[in-house]
Amino acid sequence: MTERANPLPVSSSRPPRFAAEQEQLFREVLQVLNARMVPYTVSGAFALHEHTGIWRNTKDLDIFLAADHVALTLKALNEHGFETEICDPVWLCKARRGEFFVDFISGMSNAVVRVDQSWIDRGVDSEVFGIPVKVLSPEELIASKLFVAFRERFDGADIAHVVYAAGKRLHWSRLLSLVGDHWGVLLWSLTLFHYVYPSSDAVPNWVWDELLGKFRAELNNPDNEAPFRGSLIDERMFAIDVHEWNLENLIERYRTDARPETEEPKLVGERAA
Repeated sequence: MTERANPLPVSSSRPPRFAAEQEQLFREVLQVLNARMVPYTVSGAFALHEHTGIWRNTKDLDIFLAADHVALTLKALNEHGFETEICDPVWLCKARRGEFFVDFISGMSNAVVRVDQSWIDRGVDSEVFGIPVKVLSPEELIASKLFVAFRERFDGADIAHVVYAAGKRLHWSRLLSLVGDHWGVLLWSLTLFHYVYPSSDAVPNWVWDELLGKFRAELNNPDNEAPFRGSLIDERMFAIDVHEWNLENLIERYRTDARPETEEPKLVGERAA
């Protein structure tokens, strides 16, 4: 890897420790993906470390790939002796061996954020267990965490750390295009960032101007037909709104639109022996 122009913040955190069988599973999965030339990027703790220098004690390996590559990827892993499981056809599959597994993620569970080939193309060259991989770029890493705002898990601190460490290098136009109409969730996360790091100028003024301008425009001209969006944050925390106050469960619409059609997947190229 090339040396960074701006070193990451210093952290005393330690790399996660895995059981030997678990690390072997991770290695074999990555080797199969590389041999089959599957377009993928690594997310989770490894991407967070890449962009912040922070190691997190994790139990799994998160692989991001586009939905149209999922079926054949699982088929390739089956052929190499892995058990595979479609946990949720909208966003999550697993490859298992014994008690250990790898997560394959094609988007967020609410189906607002979807992985496509551009996520892979923009991945950063890195290594995981000595195997060459791409990890998510910081913009896609932030986008993947925006809707992780549950009672039992909140990734706002991760987003703040990525912005703090990589803010000057972030392609903010790309991040804004990733969030699209859901810019309000990005503004929410950046407001938290500013509260935590009030002296930081990592977020350019033009980004604040654009987001706050949209926010002010909505306040001045409210859309009385705008749908309730609480379920996109967390179906459980906002369940009363849907089940007792009869507001639309918007997540169902997003998940229905994102559900893959049943058709033969396109083949993924295989390297010559």
